[in-house]
Amino acid sequence: MARRIDVTGAGGVRLAAWEFGDPPKVIPAQSAGAPSAAEAEGAGAGVSSGVLLLHGLMGRASHWASTARWLSERHRAVALDQRGHGQSEKPPEAAFTREAYVEDAEAALEQLGLAPAVLIGHAMGALTAWQLAAKRPDLVRGLVVCDMRASALGAASQREWGDWFKSWPVPFATLADVRKWFGEDDPWVERPNPSRGEFYAEVMQESPDGWRPVFEPEQMLKSRETWVYDAHWEELTQVQCPALVVRGLDGELGRAEAQEMVRVLPRGEYAEVSDAGHLVYYDQPEAWRSAIEPFLDAVLTPDTA
Repeated sequence: MARRIDVTGAGGVRLAAWEFGDPPKVIPAQSAGAPSAAEAEGAGAGVSSGVLLLHGLMGRASHWASTARWLSERHRAVALDQRGHGQSEKPPEAAFTREAYVEDAEAALEQLGLAPAVLIGHAMGALTAWQLAAKRPDLVRGLVVCDMRASALGAASQREWGDWFKSWPVPFATLADVRKWFGEDDPWVERPNPSRGEFYAEVMQESPDGWRPVFEPEQMLKSRETWVYDAHWEELTQVQCPALVVRGLDGELGRAEAQEMVRVLPRGEYAEVSDAGHLVYYDQPEAWRSAIEPFLDAVLTPDTA
């Protein structure tokens, strides 16, 4: 099952949070909207902890469904459609700054009663997660960073992304065309990658003239330009909780940089997933689980001593 819970983010932007799987029996029923203060206070009773999953740029909460379902067997796991993504609001006038994304995740933790939670973030979502962990250590008990660089990417990278968006042959006539283009025909694809095609098919919606993304590419570029010109090492040094840096062997985060991130983090650990690219958790869900589950067990298991 997938249960939607509405969250109010920074500037009043309405966000959709999702539980994929049966919610723990001890969590009060939430008929609509955010839980009451009493519900939020009791939401964590009887379960080890809360987990908030944050997708990357252009992603959506449903990409985390597989991860959230096995997490929900023992913990309360919620995935957030971030502003401009999925079924969350996409107002043209909304801020797409780092501060707004971080404040949205902060609001989700507080309104859903998840804190102190483990944050699991992919790409942009990972940056949001470690920036929130640095800002509000009281809300975060653990952090999983999946394939996100701490170094500045620069102006050339932003221009390449702008050109890439313009190259999309939208509208796509069918979802099969979406899968084929992103899995095979996209110039950025080095070899056929069916899971990449499926990933992008999941962020398309049908319109009168064909299939188009559920997000506005301009908003994605606005979101991205708020982090690509700067490095983010300083925030890593401020993360007080245990943190696991995970990379796909063929991902965007190189091994040397990942290991430097682990060194900079006060309580950093490292994991690597072979046969995986940037979409680590989506490419290799079982290997992803094997990579992060021991860390989560250590962080989320209550201390019985």
